[in-house]
Amino acid sequence: MQVVATVGRNEALEKRIQSEFPTVQFTFLKKMKEIGENRYTAEILVTYGEDLDEKLINEMKNLRWIMVMSAGIEKLPLDAIKKNHIIVTNARGIHKIPMAEFVFGYILQYAKQLPLFKKQQSEKVWNRKVHLQEIYGKTMLVVGAGAIGSQISRYGKTFGMHTIGINRSGKENPDFDATYSLEQLNHILPEADYVISVLPNTVSTNKIFSRQQFFKMKKEAVIINIGRGNAVDEQALMEALEEGQLAHAFLDVFEKEPLPADHPFWKSDKVTITPHLSAISDMYLPRAYEIFVKNLWNYVNKENNWINLVDLNRGY
Repeated sequence: MQVVATVGRNEALEKRIQSEFPTVQFTFLKKMKEIGENRYTAEILVTYGEDLDEKLINEMKNLRWIMVMSAGIEKLPLDAIKKNHIIVTNARGIHKIPMAEFVFGYILQYAKQLPLFKKQQSEKVWNRKVHLQEIYGKTMLVVGAGAIGSQISRYGKTFGMHTIGINRSGKENPDFDATYSLEQLNHILPEADYVISVLPNTVSTNKIFSRQQFFKMKKEAVIINIGRGNAVDEQALMEALEEGQLAHAFLDVFEKEPLPADHPFWKSDKVTITPHLSAISDMYLPRAYEIFVKNLWNYVNKENNWINLVDLNRGY
């Protein structure tokens, strides 16, 4: 049994895994380009999912399982994977702590005007007439009430916020004060002070935030997108911000990445841009490998007890 990993090298993690599975052959590569003849013998592939194509999948005749060390699988050659009956698992859930912390970094810098104070410091300006807000008592709407959204809600409650979750079915989630279905989004939007999108990239989530949704939000509302860029109609968002229909947008993900240099977001005072890194943490790889190790025990022992088994038809 051979495992090929192309997620970057971490010798300490590699040695630990090899010691736990002495009968498994491990090949750790920096990049998929180095796979060479291993493509014909690998039974298990550990990857971020961005380095695979249909041709390679069809060449890997022995491949039975792909462990994607991220949550998104939209860049996988799904048709070829389904055709070859390959199991896919992902690292869903490991991002919840860094991404929830990132959201509150956004919220607190907005409510407490921290960038303004940094600017005043650089200009040696002593100005105490700055409008500061509390987030206590504010309403947070999290669209995508899964593991990440639940962590965001828990942090929100710590700050005394009222939290509302949106998921596909509207099934109750105890981490939220209230939960609604995606179909009820437009009905709930007017209540929110902060709207956070943690949606995956699927057909059903494409441009779910467009002009109609922005104009239902409070003019004082802030939208935050840390999910996938396809969820937000960027032109409609820019128009809504320019027309004063909402106060600010914090965006970590975009329809096209890197964000083109001529995109109007770059020049807008009402947009804060970060380069798709809200999930980055020094704990990322250890947490992802922890899921992989549990699933490898499952695979080796021929048990059907997968963690984060991906439904390839749904896309998550």
